[in-house]
Amino acid sequence: HLDLVDIMLVCYLKNGTSMNFNFYELLKLKKDPFYRPIKNLLKFHPRSLKYYKRAFTHRSSNKKDLNGVAVNYERLEFLGDSILSSIISSYLFKNIPTGSEGYLTQMRSKIVSRNHLNELGLELNLLEFVDANISEENYGDNIHGNLFEALIGAIFLDRGYPYCKKFIFDRVINPHVDLERLKNKIISYKSLFIEWCQKNKKLYNYETFEDTGNDTTKHFSVKLSIDDKVIAKARDTSKKKAEEKASKRAFFMFQEDILKYQNQNS
Repeated sequence: HLDLVDIMLVCYLKNGTSMNFNFYELLKLKKDPFYRPIKNLLKFHPRSLKYYKRAFTHRSSNKKDLNGVAVNYERLEFLGDSILSSIISSYLFKNIPTGSEGYLTQMRSKIVSRNHLNELGLELNLLEFVDANISEENYGDNIHGNLFEALIGAIFLDRGYPYCKKFIFDRVINPHVDLERLKNKIISYKSLFIEWCQKNKKLYNYETFEDTGNDTTKHFSVKLSIDDKVIAKARDTSKKKAEEKASKRAFFMFQEDILKYQNQNS
């Protein structure tokens, strides 16, 4: 029980609260089957489990508090998004002293992109904690990133900003952020392609329509044109994915010119 004694001492020294109170509270905390898995995920001791339980509660569970208000991770996701953005912004401000507002915003977007957050949530295997009444395939494409942001929100409410900052540096910045490589990372082929077309006064058009194929899942097809000439086609389960896929194919057709434009605007 050395681990428990250490926690009791820290609580006592930091808060000046009763040793007996901390002892019984911590015993109750450690008896909860959720305690050890979440502690192993966080790499520190949570003070309260209620925030973390909410961070992994899907809306399909239909849980409500005593006032009848829905209990799920969505509000924590909102909070975590803001905190993550502020910590990343501070890091970039300090480490790119000559970066303009636009450039810093672009770099932050690359770090906190939905794809990257989904990768982080997947890497941490956050789905294993989810409390839901639907099957995994119905969670949605961004469940991993949503849970990651909700977890940040839970850490903030439980342990405060310093613990959030340490967690983000340990799990996001130190292992994944290389500013030199990040400079050339593309997070949206569609956005970059449209910017390049506008800069070069080229008329572009995404003709997207529902694809009535034999798939059980709805699909969309897209034709991407420049100056009335179709240059790329794609098909996927959403309009956004299909358009991004077509944009990526178009990007490689004009890669040299687009990258030259991107470097000029870095």
